[in-house]
Formats: sequence, structure tokens, C-alpha cells
Amino acid sequence: MESRRRLSVQQLEQAVREKTREVDVLHRISESISSTLDLEAVLKHIVEVVVEVTKADACLLYLLSDSREELILRASKNPHPKLIGRITIGLGEGITGWVARERTRVVIPSNANDDPRFKFFHNLPEDRYQAFVSVPIMAKKEVVGVINVQHKRSRRYRPDELALLTTIANQVGGAIENARLYAEMKRKALQVDTLSQVSETVASNRLLEDVLQLIVTMTAQMMNSKICSIMLLDQQAGELRIVATQSLSEQYRRKPSLKIGQSISGRAVLERRPIIVSDVTRERDYMFPEIARKEGLCSLLSVPMLLRDRAIGVINSYTSVPHAFTSEEIKVLQAVANQAAIAIENTKLVEKSFEMQEALEVRKLVERAKGSLMQTKGISEEEAFRLMQRQSMDSRKSMREIAEAVILTLGIEKQADLKKS
Repeated sequence: MESRRRLSVQQLEQAVREKTREVDVLHRISESISSTLDLEAVLKHIVEVVVEVTKADACLLYLLSDSREELILRASKNPHPKLIGRITIGLGEGITGWVARERTRVVIPSNANDDPRFKFFHNLPEDRYQAFVSVPIMAKKEVVGVINVQHKRSRRYRPDELALLTTIANQVGGAIENARLYAEMKRKALQVDTLSQVSETVASNRLLEDVLQLIVTMTAQMMNSKICSIMLLDQQAGELRIVATQSLSEQYRRKPSLKIGQSISGRAVLERRPIIVSDVTRERDYMFPEIARKEGLCSLLSVPMLLRDRAIGVINSYTSVPHAFTSEEIKVLQAVANQAAIAIENTKLVEKSFEMQEALEVRKLVERAKGSLMQTKGISEEEAFRLMQRQSMDSRKSMREIAEAVILTLGIEKQADLKKS
């Protein structure tokens, strides 16, 4: 009887310890996630706490994409950090996708890779783990992600561990959604601010080179681009060449020019429409996969710069991880591209105006010089012009320089003659 009482007391003490630990864990998570709205910080802390609580050898946290068609690895403990954002799983694909679709927890105490739902990834060491728990992350009765906990050795997960893991997943779901909404709000505010700054830049009196450089710098920040570049069309050569980029890579800056219709940028100009490539290193039509691999480029959005339905160039936005460009991102980049096109057109009009003004001034000088020669040398207008033209060719100087020299020289001679008289 006494032994039963002692056992019962021990069980109660164990239960109290477990509940105390659970309350402590949940309090820590609540305190942490309420202190920040930074999504990456929230996800990182969730993974760290889950690993600590479960003594896991690995923990991976996937979030549902904006399209709600796939899960993207957003935080992890142990797999290489470079894999974050690069691993995607379709809804219903593998154990992780199945958990998200069915909204049901999966617990495998041993030989996890023998499960028919298991999916192998060449980049992930999941096949080396024996025990596996996958729990859906819920927010407002909707799945927003999945937490995977893995152990290298077989493990019989206790009911209290599984209950705590499920509670954590349910608690953090709301925090993740709040952080995502906050990130979305910041992104939209940045888009509005960038468009405003681009408009101000276009309306400024800066040199075209400076305008385009400012545009790619602001656009890269807005789009979170690894590389952003502007390529302009040389109508006579029928080629696109890079004229501005925020990339510091000389190899990228010196990429060869593209013919219209060639590669992705050439197609965007030819077809006058945005083109999206999920991974340029695997795209058959992309001409520079080796440069892309070296620079760590992945997804590409190429948008034509349109001016009255005429493409004069293209803006390229590359990401370092797989990214599904949204219709909103495409519209914003198209707006920037069209603003850039206006800036280029305005600059050309100003340059043309300066050229016309310069030509008019040269013509006036030549007429004055001809008149002076005709008067002093007693020659015809045609002879005066040929004399100046021959002097221009022999001395390799412009007609403006010759005309100014004639006017100056004859003016000095006239002053000398006046003094003598």
C-alpha cells in the first residue's frame, strides 16, 4: 500500500514537473515572440526552443507560400543555412506536405525513411534520421506551416512531449501570421516610397547615368534583389547591353550584349512582356548559367521598359533563393521600368535640344566668318565657305573652331588697320 502511495506521489510530482516545464516553455515563447514582429527572428527562436524541449538532432520549419501550393523551408537547426528558402515541398508531397494538407500530426519512432510518404532530398540529411515528428502550424483554423523534429536514433515520443509540441505549433501560428502581415505592410510601404523616389529622380536634372544607377539601387532594395540591372537597346545594332547595376561583380557587369529575342532579357524586349524564370541555372534559354551559379543567382523577373508600346530596354531582378514573383511585384517593377523609360526619353530630348541649339550657334558663327572673309578678301560666299572647310580638314578642327579663329583673326587685323589710319 505504502509503495503504491509513493509511486502515486512520484507520478504526481513528475506530472507537476512536466506541467511546470510546459508552462515555462510556453511563457518563454510567448515572451519572445511578443517582443518582435521580425519574422526571421520569430522563426529562429521557435526552432531553438523546439530543439531544446525535444532534445532533437534536427528541426526544420516550413511555411506555406503565398500561393498556398507549396511549403518553403524558412528556418532550421543543423541543415546548412544556405538551404533556407531553397527547399520547397508541394502540398501533399512527402510527409511534410501530407501533414500540411491533412492538418494531422505524424509520429514515426523509428526507420522514418521507410514510410511510403517520405521524400528524399539530395541537399537534406533527413534520410539519416530514425525518429521523426511532423506537426502542422495552425492559425485561425488554417495551416500556415509545418514543424519537423528529427532524432538520429529510434525514440519513443512521450505523450507529454507530443502534446507540448502541438501546443507550441498552435501558439506560434498566430505570431507567425502577425509577423508575416507586418513584413507585408513594410514591403508595401517600401514599394510606395521607392516609386515616389523614382518619380523624383526621373524629374530631377541629374545625368542619365546617375538616374539609372539610382533606379537600380532603389529597385534592388525594394525587390530584395541579389542583383538588379538595366539593359538598354541599341536600335542600330539590335543589341541589349548592361548600362546600370548595383552588383559589384565585374564578371556580371561585363556580360556580353544580347540580341533581341536572345536569352530571357532579349525575349522580354521582343515580346514586350514580363518573363519569370524560377531558376536561371536550369533554364535552357538562359545564356549565362555559369555566371549565375558563380554569383548565386536563382529566380529572375525580367520586365521590358516600355515607351508608347515600344520596348527600349529591360529591368532584371534576380533573387538568391527560389522565389515565386507575385502579380503585385510584377506590376510594381513594370511601373519602375516605365518610369526609367520616361527618364531616358526625357534625357534624349534634352540632349537633342542642346544639339539643335549648338548647331544653330555654329551656323551663326560660320555665317559671320564667311561674311568677314568675303569683305576682307573680296571673295564669293562659296569660296569663303570652301576656304574654311579646307582649313577645318587640314587642321582637323571643327567648323566652329575655324569660324571663331577667322572672326578673331580678322577682328584683330581690322583693329590694327584702324590704329594705323
